[in-house]
Amino acid sequence: MGSPQPVRRVVATGGRGENPRRMPRRTPHDDPRPVQARQLAARQGGVVSRPQLYDLGLTRYEVRGQVRGGRWQLVGDQSVCLHNSEISDAGHRWAAVFQSGPRACLDGASALVAGGLERYEVQRHRVSVPRGARVRRSAHYDIRQTRRWDASDLAVSGIPRTRPDVAAVRAALWAASDRQATYVLTLVVQQGLATAEELGRQSLRIRRDRRRRLVHTTILDLLDGARSLGELDVVRALRRRGLPPPTRQVLRRDGAHRYYLDLYWEDYALVVEVDGIHHTWATNVVGDALRQNSLVIARDRVLRLPLLGLRLEPDAFFAQIEEALVAGGWQRGNVIRTGQASARPV
Repeated sequence: MGSPQPVRRVVATGGRGENPRRMPRRTPHDDPRPVQARQLAARQGGVVSRPQLYDLGLTRYEVRGQVRGGRWQLVGDQSVCLHNSEISDAGHRWAAVFQSGPRACLDGASALVAGGLERYEVQRHRVSVPRGARVRRSAHYDIRQTRRWDASDLAVSGIPRTRPDVAAVRAALWAASDRQATYVLTLVVQQGLATAEELGRQSLRIRRDRRRRLVHTTILDLLDGARSLGELDVVRALRRRGLPPPTRQVLRRDGAHRYYLDLYWEDYALVVEVDGIHHTWATNVVGDALRQNSLVIARDRVLRLPLLGLRLEPDAFFAQIEEALVAGGWQRGNVIRTGQASARPV
């Protein structure tokens, strides 16, 4: 019998291919690839797509190692967040686009918020892809094919999204309620993201939708000069109650200041100021006080109509408006003609 053979021990040396189950080594912090990835992520809310990482030279195994090490986190199956804290709303917007494919774009209210709309919250980001495109389903994002997709509707820079005028009309069509639809259209005009004329042109593209008439009516009111949701509600309520129509957004001057009156009956020396939430912002308090003082000096009666009062006690407030009109000389059956909003020195 021959002597027993010695037992050979295999020692892993870390060479490539010697231990395929071994995790990839941690990428050095000064490696140019992750540095470039972090720079890209800083412009995209901390989120990059897998193809972007691979184009920078990072491998699937290196990405997996960063995720397993708790330094990065996955967002869906197409995006990676290059930090391990809470993902920002901007990061979710980019992740929604990456999840949806190469021709995807934010649409509706999501596109408006990405374009700068303030004081409006989006519960679930909406992404549109062309009809026939592949749709990757996601529990976090609302990804849908649409016949309305057109490359000419996209914004020229920033995250892929539809232009504000296009997005506003679509946001109204997809809103949860008619009131929300009216609100988003008004907010877009108030904040200067689009003009009422631009919204009107986009509304003409609507062929079939249950809110087509509402969108057209709201835009017509915006074209007629109303600048806040409260004003629209008040004017419609005045019509229902048979009260004379006011002139809206009248420009007034008192020396160094110029301002707009919400609703004005010049023949009856009556001004109604519709107080929305924006009247409570610090930047508006002083201006509102100066405006009302100037009107009182000019012997105009000023009534203030808060939106909360319009919702809770509409009859009481409109009774005061009618009382003020009667005090100014109006009688039921009178017909007055309102002209264009004009400037008149106080």
